[in-house]
Amino acid sequence: MSTYLLRRAGTSIIIIIGLSIMIFAMLHLIGGSPGQVILGPKASKASVAAWNQQHGFDRPFIAQYGHYMWLLLHGNLGQSYTLNQSVDQVLAEHAPISAYLSGTALILSIIIALPIGIYQAVKRNSLGDNAVTTAAFVLYSMPTFLLGLLLIQIFALTLNILPPDAPASVSQNSSLWGAITHPNGMVLPVATLTLVSVAAYSRYMRSSALDALAQDYIKAARAKGLPERLVLMRHLVRNACLPMVTLIGLSIPALLSGNLITESVFNWPGLGIMFIDALNREDYPVLLAYTLMGGVLTVIGNYVADIALTVADPRIRIA
Repeated sequence: MSTYLLRRAGTSIIIIIGLSIMIFAMLHLIGGSPGQVILGPKASKASVAAWNQQHGFDRPFIAQYGHYMWLLLHGNLGQSYTLNQSVDQVLAEHAPISAYLSGTALILSIIIALPIGIYQAVKRNSLGDNAVTTAAFVLYSMPTFLLGLLLIQIFALTLNILPPDAPASVSQNSSLWGAITHPNGMVLPVATLTLVSVAAYSRYMRSSALDALAQDYIKAARAKGLPERLVLMRHLVRNACLPMVTLIGLSIPALLSGNLITESVFNWPGLGIMFIDALNREDYPVLLAYTLMGGVLTVIGNYVADIALTVADPRIRIA
């Protein structure tokens, strides 16, 4: 198992390096002149050139990339010149909100989707299975912003029982404590993220459980006279959950990067809102850090899923 994990760790490092080069190159080519963005369109060419030279943006691409990676290895993500803050501070201000919102939705999605998927597999082609499948397809195919707007219309505007956006203590100060102390404000955004995720997770869980139910060990357990509850709990759940581990691992980036559309609809000041604001300001360092962070978390999510699979499935340890 150690050899397998070391090999996967080496592959992950290579992927992260290649990803950083690609992201840095894309934003370097698309972003234009940072000096022009900071000083404004009316700035003279001489002042723009002087600003770029002062901050190292006139150097060759390889030199700029090497300098950025050197700072990154020392925990420095750069400086947001438009906000006059370090990128570390900008991310630290918004990341807890996204982690709280997306993390809560992810936990609820797993708790709800796993039993639903098993129920559908056990009651295959029944009325309940068909009803849940229909609801899952509708939710999964529905755009996230549309689902969020529907929930706002129903529960905030029509029934007037939940707020349509984040509380003022959260939206103005990006306060995690404000979000925790005002749980009503997170009901609709969490419900939006949870419903979409449950629709996807339950379909994967149903398919995995159907495969497990067709295996010989399930038939043998039933032939021995074990109660159906024990057959499901001891033999079905663990084996059926293995494919879900990878899917959940891929959801790890959402814990910090947040959900851009959902945060925009409900005005939650997480990393999604931060990204949109940085895009409007053409804040190159913030955009670079956000994009790179999403890619790195995706690779880490895959690696964590690999570790979890090696623990849950002994057959992988031989690979």
